[in-house]
Amino acid sequence: MNSTSTPAPEPGDVLAIGAAASVQFAGDRGFRFRVTAVDKRWTYADWVWLTGYVLDRDGTAVDRREIFVQRDGLRLLYRRQR
Repeated sequence: MNSTSTPAPEPGDVLAIGAAASVQFAGDRGFRFRVTAVDKRWTYADWVWLTGYVLDRDGTAVDRREIFVQRDGLRLLYRRQR
């Protein structure tokens, strides 16, 4: 997600988290993530703290996590309809 042209992640969004978001999620450590909260506190430019759930292949939440990722490295899979 490009911080200048794509909106920031919002609760309900489902994202693909991988190496582009943070090197700690490279290779087979990537996952799908449903956002439940976006921390509004200032961080390094274009980085964001997200709280949410890791999803299995069926879309079931299997683990609650808080992750620190680069916005430009996030891939939006599903935007929650408002």
